[in-house]
Amino acid sequence: MKFTAFLKTRGATAAIFMGIFYAVAMLGIFLPGYTAIPGNVDKLPIAIINDDAGKNGAMIAENLQESLPFKEIETDITNKQALKDLEHNDLALVVHIPKTFSENIQKGEASSSIDFTINEAGATVVSSTMNSVVTEINNQLSTQFSQQTAQGVLMNFNVPEKQAAELAEKIEKSNVGNVVTINEIPDGMNHNMLPMFLTMAGYVGAMIGAMQLVGAFRASRGKASKTRLFTYVQMAALLIAVVSSIIAVGVAYLIDKPSGDLFFGIAGQQILNYMVCFNFTAILIFLFGEGGMILNLPILLMQTIANGATITRDMMHAPYEWMSHISPMYYSVQAYFANLFGSISPSPYIWSMAAVGAVAMLINMAIAAFLHKPMPVQISETEVEKKAAEITA
Repeated sequence: MKFTAFLKTRGATAAIFMGIFYAVAMLGIFLPGYTAIPGNVDKLPIAIINDDAGKNGAMIAENLQESLPFKEIETDITNKQALKDLEHNDLALVVHIPKTFSENIQKGEASSSIDFTINEAGATVVSSTMNSVVTEINNQLSTQFSQQTAQGVLMNFNVPEKQAAELAEKIEKSNVGNVVTINEIPDGMNHNMLPMFLTMAGYVGAMIGAMQLVGAFRASRGKASKTRLFTYVQMAALLIAVVSSIIAVGVAYLIDKPSGDLFFGIAGQQILNYMVCFNFTAILIFLFGEGGMILNLPILLMQTIANGATITRDMMHAPYEWMSHISPMYYSVQAYFANLFGSISPSPYIWSMAAVGAVAMLINMAIAAFLHKPMPVQISETEVEKKAAEITA
């Protein structure tokens, strides 16, 4: 056989096609998706709450609204509600100017600090970006108010105003910013990425499992009814989900060491994650056979951006944002963030993921029922002999 003939074989042509297809799909999906960083940072919603009774708070709030590069800045909201929204990642940053800010600035008291609150239990780009923004704001505010604070202190000791202004320049810069971090994640990218890696481990395993089990479904037609075979497929997937999830969570505990009381909750979510992803990816395989795997690959790649582990929905370009609403990976990642590091219930995300899985299973049932032609069930020789024996008896 010549090399040119070998290249024309089915295996070689398939390998060539997949090499080109995967390269185009991966670069064509990842590169446009990540142009949202930092291009869409201005779409992140923040809140600025000014409770200051004096003039300084109003001035700072106005300056921040004009200078910060965010299009959506909420001001008509209480600090309590803003912090609640931050817990749910509906806000990226909460800036709170306390009631006695101006008064304390004049007295030079440390309690004059402005609170900048950031939620770490969310997309990594958001927390890192907000930390950079807060650092820059703090530098500007410290420079702006250090002289004013020191001057006020010196004048309280009856130092002439002119002399007080000169002495103020020599006083160390005052700190007017207090960074508050809620739901802190332990140091190490392995902790930040655990929600995404757990989800992807289940998704990829489920996608490959769907190809194998749907293939078994097709190969076994005629040996049992479609209903029974479909039930077998789901039972086999559930068995794999339980075994693989316990092992996956065990590995996560060996490396990341989450809290022990979360084990069963994480394991339960991982089992659900596998089953939802299994039925989600099985749709295309039930429709197109092995060719469905080719279509599943770009959908998987798209969800690695749309799952919200790196960037939030607010930053995503439209196709990725649309995908996040039907993506099992998005709801799984957000549920893991809430469960592992957050202080809110993961239930809304769990129920949303379960709804995606239920719809996917119904679609698979419909495909199996109406698009796969029924085949007469073949009776094995053992069953024939058994029935013959019953008739003879």
